[in-house]
Amino acid sequence: MLRDSEFSPPFLYSIELIIVVLVVALGMGLSQANPANISNSPDVPKTGDIVQFLGKTIAWYHGTAIEQQLVNEPTDVTFVDDNSRTANQIVQLAFDFARQQAQLEAKQPKGGQAQNSNLSQYQSLVQSAQNADQQVQELQGEVQALKPKIEAASAKKRTDLESQMAETQSELALQQARRDALHGMVDFVSGASANGMGATGLRAQVEELARSVPSALSDPTANSQQDQATSQSAQSKTSAALNREAPSGIWGLIGNLFRLSEKKRTLNQEIQSTDSLTQACKEIRTPLVNNLKSLIQNGDQLAKAADTADRATLSQQKQQLDTLTNQFKQISASLLPLSKQGILLGLYKRSLINWQDTIKAESRQELRSLLTKLSGLVIVIIAVFAIAEVWRRAIYRYIQETRRRYQFLLLRRIVLWIVIAIVIAFTFASELGSVVTFAGLITAGVAVALQNVIVSIVGYFFLIGKFGIRVGDRVQVSGVTGEVVDIGLVRFHLMELGSGAADLQPTGRVVAFSNSIVFQPSSGLFKQIPGTSFLWHEVNLTFAPEMDYHLIQQRVTAAADAAFKDYSENMERQRRQMEYSLTSISAGALKPQVRLHFTASGIEVTVRFPVELHKAAEIDDRVMRELLDTVDREPRLRLIGTATPTVSTQPA
Repeated sequence: MLRDSEFSPPFLYSIELIIVVLVVALGMGLSQANPANISNSPDVPKTGDIVQFLGKTIAWYHGTAIEQQLVNEPTDVTFVDDNSRTANQIVQLAFDFARQQAQLEAKQPKGGQAQNSNLSQYQSLVQSAQNADQQVQELQGEVQALKPKIEAASAKKRTDLESQMAETQSELALQQARRDALHGMVDFVSGASANGMGATGLRAQVEELARSVPSALSDPTANSQQDQATSQSAQSKTSAALNREAPSGIWGLIGNLFRLSEKKRTLNQEIQSTDSLTQACKEIRTPLVNNLKSLIQNGDQLAKAADTADRATLSQQKQQLDTLTNQFKQISASLLPLSKQGILLGLYKRSLINWQDTIKAESRQELRSLLTKLSGLVIVIIAVFAIAEVWRRAIYRYIQETRRRYQFLLLRRIVLWIVIAIVIAFTFASELGSVVTFAGLITAGVAVALQNVIVSIVGYFFLIGKFGIRVGDRVQVSGVTGEVVDIGLVRFHLMELGSGAADLQPTGRVVAFSNSIVFQPSSGLFKQIPGTSFLWHEVNLTFAPEMDYHLIQQRVTAAADAAFKDYSENMERQRRQMEYSLTSISAGALKPQVRLHFTASGIEVTVRFPVELHKAAEIDDRVMRELLDTVDREPRLRLIGTATPTVSTQPA
């Protein structure tokens, strides 16, 4: 037996030619006889089997529509176009077979053995219908016999014969009406009982199933319209497939691999469905093939015995050969569509396998392209990190100032991740337009959802600017004084310092502020000038009004200068740094200042002096001791009032 893959159109035509030759050979020289009842053979497809096979063919045809969704390449269009035409022919052949069987069923005698086996409980109804047929035939014979008698009779006898003819015709009409009613009941019972298929016969069921497919498939005269529609559909698919651009990005390649995998899975299901329909076609074709073989055998035996038989035997054999010829014609007429369908199903399966092989080759090519893209992406990322590492080492080598080094390292980190993001975006995206669209949508979403975070990130660059803050700076934000311990992209942290004393100390708490505070007009941020770290403190003294004004000023000034002698060099350095940072102004000297003021109670003296933030307590202590020593030296300077002089921080 030939395999499905070996079927081809020339082989199909050979099968048809062989069947035609067999029919001609068996029928040559034989007279035609009345159609025989082939349902007497036990190997005849039942009505239920035929309807089930036709329904399975229609379900298979509807399942092939999923192939239309697999078209995304020009090669797919070719396979779908060929498969569509083959599927149409398969469905047409199935309907040809079913209608042929329905035609044979209609030619069977109403009261035959097959019908009686299913209608045993309605035997009396069938018998009545047969009796009615016999009576109608007898009356028709009487009518035919009276016609020549009337023509040959004399005028007197003709009147009697015409009356008899009228009475016989009326009786015939009555019997025909009775016969039609009985046959209508028999037909109804036959349809209701045959294989439990309801109150319709095979022909009606076939026509009912024909409504579930396009008319071109169930009506052979509409083939040209169907072919034209198929051609137009193929042209539209080809145009869409050719206009489709091949994916160039990783996302496109991954999506293609998933689509190809889905196509292979769908084609596997189609192959299994085709195999199932092929098996069903083989099962329903088997009894017809067996009948055909049996008829050929019987014909060969009769042909061999015909040469030696006598006249009576030859006459009987002629009738038998006529019967075999009609049976052969009927069976071959039903078998031919099934044989063609089996061959077309084999061709259809081979087309699906070839399509699947093409998809597998395309999948391998797409996988190689994906691996190449990924390898290129890895190499580019490694190169970017290598350049970033060289940049980092150059920063550490050529930039010694800590603040500027931190800023350059931060810039390096930002540029590094932006470049990596751009490389990944262009590698994964299939088109530049898709990158721009994607970036626009992402930017809009991020701008709405993370607007506070974005403002904080922008504020970070203001905070680290020329007059920004850095770790270790003492700042005042929204009434909170503290030292900066951390600066992040979104927020910065302060170590809170206790307020109200000349020497601020940590309170043990850390305060976090959002970087967006630089854009809030109601929240000021106060910090030291870059490169400086000092505050102004002052001491207030009140002397007796009778004391010498010049002596007080001279001794207090000398005491303040003596206390500040060890810190003057550092303060001068900070003054120069302040002038360097504030190029548009000239900073005054950072040294003690003594001011006298006459009041009704005495002479008030205010001593103002700068102190380093981290040595404020030490400087305050030295200034107070020098001032107290100056007051106690001879001649003593008399202070008035009972309060001990204290050091206070000059308000900002």
